[in-house]
Amino acid sequence: MQTGSDNTQSCASCHFHAGADSRSKHQLSPGLLRVNADGSPDPDTAFELGGLNYQLKPSDYPFHKLADINNRKSTVISDRNDVTGSQGLFGFLFSNIFLRRAQEVGVPDLDPVFKVNNTNLLRVTGRNSPSAINAVFNFRNFWDGRAQNDFNGVNPFGKRDVNAKVVKADGSGELQEVQISLDNASLASQAVGPPLSEVEMSYKGKPFSLLGKKMLPLVPLNRQKVHPDDSVLGSYSKSPMPGMRAKYNALVQAAFQPQWWKSDRLITIDSSGKPTFTGQVGTADPSSITQFSQMEYNFPLFFGLAVQMYESTLVSDDAPIDRYLEGNTNALSAQQKLGKELFEGKAKCINCHGGPEFTNASVQNVKNERLERMVMGDGEVAVYDNGFYDIGVRPTREDLGLGGLDPFGNPLSESRLAQQGKFNDPNLDPPISPNERVAVDGAFKTPGLRNVELTAPYFHNGGQLTLRQVVDFYNRGGDFHEQNIANLDPDIENLGLNNAEKDALVAFMRALTDDRVRYQKAPFDHPQLFVTNGHQGTGTAITDDGTGKATVQMREIPAVGRKGGTPLTNFLASAS
Repeated sequence: MQTGSDNTQSCASCHFHAGADSRSKHQLSPGLLRVNADGSPDPDTAFELGGLNYQLKPSDYPFHKLADINNRKSTVISDRNDVTGSQGLFGFLFSNIFLRRAQEVGVPDLDPVFKVNNTNLLRVTGRNSPSAINAVFNFRNFWDGRAQNDFNGVNPFGKRDVNAKVVKADGSGELQEVQISLDNASLASQAVGPPLSEVEMSYKGKPFSLLGKKMLPLVPLNRQKVHPDDSVLGSYSKSPMPGMRAKYNALVQAAFQPQWWKSDRLITIDSSGKPTFTGQVGTADPSSITQFSQMEYNFPLFFGLAVQMYESTLVSDDAPIDRYLEGNTNALSAQQKLGKELFEGKAKCINCHGGPEFTNASVQNVKNERLERMVMGDGEVAVYDNGFYDIGVRPTREDLGLGGLDPFGNPLSESRLAQQGKFNDPNLDPPISPNERVAVDGAFKTPGLRNVELTAPYFHNGGQLTLRQVVDFYNRGGDFHEQNIANLDPDIENLGLNNAEKDALVAFMRALTDDRVRYQKAPFDHPQLFVTNGHQGTGTAITDDGTGKATVQMREIPAVGRKGGTPLTNFLASAS
């Protein structure tokens, strides 16, 4: 929680429930990612469902309602481009930090959307939070794949950022900037994105080095209790008091080679973030926002790799489906076996959700076939990024997903990069030509399906509440099949499933749930967490806390040890 500028927001704030987010109040964002035909921003700032601080209810779903759930061309009862996202933090401009204080200093920045009169409300992300469990198997991460497979030690963009450098010390302690590229480290690339996001965790304008300066002297989890039987941190627990018997700087020293943190040479950065090595020796001024130690400056390197190593332990591989595949034919019911047959056949699920990871976006599937040439939904051939598909959830221009750009103006899509001669997949034969068709707009990373029973709402927009609604969506060939035909996956078509077959598919997907996840047993146990849960009051009838912010409600997620606790209840648990 101390990572957030507000001393509350953490990575776990959006990934505490089976690796995802089960909060249901103040979780809506309007269509802020909408673009014009030329790709320029065209945000829709108007809510179509309940608006700010709205308490979602089962009847709100799905967001695209039809008179006949089996016919996408039937009368549209209602259609909303809102997104079930995750609440983040208030709009603030970063000013400063203070030694051994996790709460940062900032100036209120009135948000144009998340406000009531002159009172800021918590911002909400523009996409639904995917599960962090088994994310280690993804070749790229985030819905749009911007977290690169190669980690540069600085930000999510790998080799795309030619200026990303960390600081290494030689044998005498002298410092120099170096570029690094760590393969199969997409989780590290992903991890260093949210801590500087002004929507998710950070006041605007704060560099990662200042996050390091704040965090390193702090006692980890100083506001959170650690269960004495925690499978990772139990030996550090101060139970019944919050916090750990450690400090972040000591943990960095124990985990990383000294050439990345030990030098006593100081680093000064200018307004653009460029470092200068003056040769000055000593301890960095804790009150300075321009002077840093090597350890502070390299904090994104440590943060990214540490989070990756932790998330690499969050592997769910002990579900009924695993026991069935190991030879226990009684591990699945007859209905679930029928569902498996449909999953692999008539329903075509396996064509995108392949392998033991149940996603084609996995390292195993993508590493030797980054790009693929395929007949698309319109019957014509195009090249696309393996593991990313437009399935007709929403009109393409509402969110380009993989079809968007990185901060350097380059396509997120490797297919488009290859068109421009900036990327080569040696396994694509023949190579893509500059004018060859690509199909990447509106495409999103295929999520793994393990524990999907526990991770509602579904899709990148969080627009489906139940697995049955998801099956209905696929059965009718998506919701925006014709509108998205230029990029549509060819398997999005009428499936002709009857009710018994739909029920069997849902039953099979429930066989992908690992009870260690359901009961929060090791390795899925965790420290205590406090998350925001909307604002006091109903809708826009909020109260200002006296500082220009709406008063928040907090929710406690109790600490759990290795033996687990009460089973997780799903998002809007009253829904079936």
